[in-house]
This record gives sequence, C-alpha cells and structure tokens, in this order.
Amino acid sequence: MIVRMSKVEIVGPKGLLQDVLALVRELGIFQIEAGAAGFFEEGHEGDIRSFAPDEKVVLERAFFGDLLIKIDELLSYLAKIQVRKSYLDPRAIVDSLAKTVQRHISSSKELCERRDTLEKERSELGLYARFLDTLTPLVEGTEETPDLDFIGLTIKEPDKVEKLSDAISRITNWKFGLSTRTAEDGTLVGLITVEKDISEKVKKSLSEEHVPELTLPPAFNGLTFHEKIVHVRGRIAEISSEILKIDTEIERFSRRWMPIYLGVKEWVLDRLSLLTATASAFETRMCFFINGWMPSRDVEPLREKIFDAFGGEVVVEEKEIREKDHDKVPIILKNRPYFEPFELLTRFLPLPAYTSFDPTPFIGIFFPVFFGLILGDAGYGLLLCGAALILLKKFRRKGVVRDGAKILFMCSLYSFFFGILFGEFFGDLPQRIFGLEPLCIERRTAIFPMLYFAAAIGAGHILLGLFLGALTAFRKKEKKEMLYKLISMIIILCLIVIMTSLFGVLPMPFTRPVIFLILFLIPFLFFAGGILAPLELLKSVGNIISYVRIMAIGLTSVLLAFVANRLGGLTGDLVTGVIVASLIHFVNIILGVFSPTIHSLRLHYVEFFSKFIEHGGRKFEPLKKGQ
Repeated sequence: MIVRMSKVEIVGPKGLLQDVLALVRELGIFQIEAGAAGFFEEGHEGDIRSFAPDEKVVLERAFFGDLLIKIDELLSYLAKIQVRKSYLDPRAIVDSLAKTVQRHISSSKELCERRDTLEKERSELGLYARFLDTLTPLVEGTEETPDLDFIGLTIKEPDKVEKLSDAISRITNWKFGLSTRTAEDGTLVGLITVEKDISEKVKKSLSEEHVPELTLPPAFNGLTFHEKIVHVRGRIAEISSEILKIDTEIERFSRRWMPIYLGVKEWVLDRLSLLTATASAFETRMCFFINGWMPSRDVEPLREKIFDAFGGEVVVEEKEIREKDHDKVPIILKNRPYFEPFELLTRFLPLPAYTSFDPTPFIGIFFPVFFGLILGDAGYGLLLCGAALILLKKFRRKGVVRDGAKILFMCSLYSFFFGILFGEFFGDLPQRIFGLEPLCIERRTAIFPMLYFAAAIGAGHILLGLFLGALTAFRKKEKKEMLYKLISMIIILCLIVIMTSLFGVLPMPFTRPVIFLILFLIPFLFFAGGILAPLELLKSVGNIISYVRIMAIGLTSVLLAFVANRLGGLTGDLVTGVIVASLIHFVNIILGVFSPTIHSLRLHYVEFFSKFIEHGGRKFEPLKKGQ
C-alpha cells in the first residue's frame, strides 16, 4: 500500500536551524521540500525568503568541500584493505588533518607513481624474458664468439620462413643459421646466427620483409646472449623486491592513517549535508522555516522529539494537503510480509502517483495464481518448491535473491495445487502408472473449456481494473472519467451476456434487452470518453481475449510433458526411457518457469494496470546520515 504522507512545516528561531536540521537528519524521517509553493499562505510569500547563510557558513562549506576532494585523492592512492574504525573525534582533528593531507597526498602519489613505473618496466622485461627463454634451447648448441651476431625475431606468418631463409642466403652467401621455436603463447620466434660484418645487411632485409626484430633496451648492449638472460632475470627480481617494499610501505601507511581519514570523511559528509540542507530552508527576520514531507505516523513522534530537545521554541505544524500538492507528495510503498517480496516485480514499473494504488498487492494475489494455472503440474511444483527452499536457505541475507525465492515458493504451491486438480504429475504419469483420472479437468483434451475459463479470468481481471479506475477517478473528482469506466464495465458485461446466449448458456431472449441497453449507453460513452471511447472499449475487449494465453501456454507445457513420457516409453528400455523423459522434462521445467513469469507479468503490466494505475510518483528521500 501507499503510505499516508503529511505536509509538515517546522518553525523556530534562526539560531537553532543547524541544531534542528541535525536532529531531523538523525531521525531520517523527513524529506525537505526546496520550493516554497504550496507551503506558505498566499499574500505572505514576500515576507519570507530563502535562507541566506552568513560568511562563516560559506567559508566553512568551501573549506570542507576542498578537504573532501583532497581526502578522496589520498584514498585513491592507498591500499584497498579492510581497516579498523577510528575512535578519534573527527571534530577535534579536522583542522590538523587539513594541514597534513597535502603532504600525505604528495608522498603517497610519489610511491604509487614509482610503483607504476617499476611495474611497467617489469612487464616489458617479462616479454623479453619469455622471448629469450624460448630462444635459449636454440643458442645452447651454438658457441658464442666475438665475430658472431645473434638476431632475434618474431614471425607472424610461419609460411614466410622459407622465403625469409632464401632472402638471407642471398645476402650471406649461405653463411648463416636460422632456427625457429614456438613460444608458450603460440608465437613463432626465430634466431639468426650470422657474422657481425654482414649482420646490418640482414637486419635491413628483415625490415624490408616486415619481420620485426626483437629490439632490447640499451642496457643490453655489449652483453652476450647468456648474459642478457641473466641480466633480465636479475633485474626482474630486483624490481619485484622494490615493488614489494613499496606495497609494504603503502599498506603500513594505510593501516595507520586510513581509519582516521575515513572517519573524518564521514563526518565532513554529514556536516556538508547539513550545510547544504540550509539552502532549502526559508527565513524571516527572526525565524526559520523548514518545509517538507513525512509519513503521517511519524509526525507526532517528531513533534515530541523536537519538544524534548528545544521546548516550545521550535514548532512542528501539519498542513493541509491540497489537490494541487498531489503531484509533489513523495511515495513510500509498505506492504504486509506476504506481499513484500512482490515489490521486486513492481520495481520494474515507475512509482505510482499518490492518489493511485500500490500495484504490489494485486501482483501478490494474481501473479502466483496465473503462474500456477499455466504450469499446473504437481511434480514440477514440488521441484520448484525444493529449489525455492534451497535458495532461501543459501541466500537468506541477499534481498533480491531472497525475494525471488519467496515468489518462486508461492508460485510452486499454486502449481502443485492446480496440478492436483488437473491430474498432472510430470505430465500424465498418474494416468499411465496408476490409471488415476483428473479431479477437475484434463487440460490436454478439454481445450474449449479451458479457453472459456481463461477468458472468464480475463473478464474478471479487466472488470476489476476498470472498477479500480472508476474509484480512482471518484477520489480525484473526475466525474467524466469515472462515468466512462462504469459505462465500459456495463457494456463489457452486456457483451458477455450476449456471448453466453449465443453459446446456449443463457436463453436467447436475454439478448434483445441487452442490445437495447448497449445502444442506449453508446451516446453516454461518447460523452464521457470522447470520440475515441469506442476504440478504448475495443482495446479492453482485446485485453480480455489476451488472457487466452493462460490456456495456450499451459497447453504447450502439458503437451511437452506428454511427449516426454511418450518418447520415454517408446525406447523400450527403463534406464534409457527415464533419461530421455528426464531431459525433456528438464527443458519443460525451464520453460515452465520463464514463460509463466513473462506472460503473467505482461497481463498485469499491460492489460490490468493500464486500467487504473497512474504513474509519476517521486521516491521518498528523507534527510539522513550518510547522504
């Protein structure tokens, strides 16, 4: 249901504004309205102006805003670890911390930049190390001499090796060695051994063939191949040790200072929220005014708390909510424990207007019924019930999963119930094994009775929606809208009478006065709903027909379960038959969860709620700590 809200004004001496805001924020039950429209008596708005903070408040806000930016920058450099809570009073150390924060930022930033530089160097050396390690087996059989040069390269296209070998042979007169090896990442690497006096020509040829040569840093110049490997591994070890020291120093600093800075940040945010809230207050020469909204049940407790804290100096006044205020009233949805999980499904919709209805109870009542009617299998219901209980036990503290599991549990109970009525337990197993007949109806063969039943459900659901729409219009004093909804209900009932007469349920003489009644109501329908009223009426009739999907999708599930059992029996082997039937039943259960969910929600969101739910409400966002 939509919680009843009150329009409240808090008035007191200007000097108590900050203290009153602090108390209101501590309670967390009051949403401040920034605008003055609708709160002050007409003709007196000119005597009241927005609260103008003095120079001290402006400087304080600028100081805390700058400090908050610096604290956030510092925290971005610190280690992401769990730390204890600081018990130091932030108010006592905030000035000292403001003087040291820049120094801490500089030192932490320097450490982080040094670590980033080292990590980049280690990453580059890691590439060289993997390359050199791949080439090591190729070099082991070659004796390193002063007149030989080793050229490392990566070959992106393996089919170029032969062409590359021919090109090098022409330059070196076949005085070279070319060995290749595949690295761990799948890259083909090669090692060319050639005399130093012609190595530059070889490198030029490689460039022309677009074969990249491995270029090592200048620090590798003058080193032999084996010395390069030793140098890379040694430098990587040095860098890793240095990074470890930096991480240790950052973590030590974080454990010492992060709790203090986090505590000060929380206090600064609370202080800034109070200073910001003052901008939404109003004042006269002597008094302040705070206007806003709160649950009606909390008005008296707030009045008592403020009286206890400030005596009669501060007054809480509940003002009348006028019709023009309805669009401004913030919305709180509060439901009983049974309906509360279904708020998960109403969150997909915009909030309802204050004068409308909370859609949650309607989904809580009808959604599980529609789900159970579509699935309608006792065996599937038991499996889903077990799955819901497992999810509830495992995710009892995770709100979304917990609520979803509760909804699944309720839907599974209805599936089990209708499965008993339809005589379905994993399809037609009760009939195949025990020869049992359905208690109510066999959906697989009773297509037309189920069709009529689904249409009757649709008619009842849509008529309820139209009635609630008429009730909403009555509450809003929209007489034409109310009349249109009521006439639409009467015409739809008349059409139902005509249809039942045509099928022989009611005597044919009933149709003539009903037709005359429809013809009599048509002018009033145009008067109340406008020129498009008949089209809207036809839309409502189409909405009723849409409920036939309950029968159609349910029939699909029944037939698939029947096919599973039939194919399992045709295998001629018990084990094979159970496996085949189980696989098809598993697919049917998956479809039996998603299809009823999607189509049941569509029947609510599109067909049902469009008749009476008015969206456009705004969320209740009270002033509270941590904002």
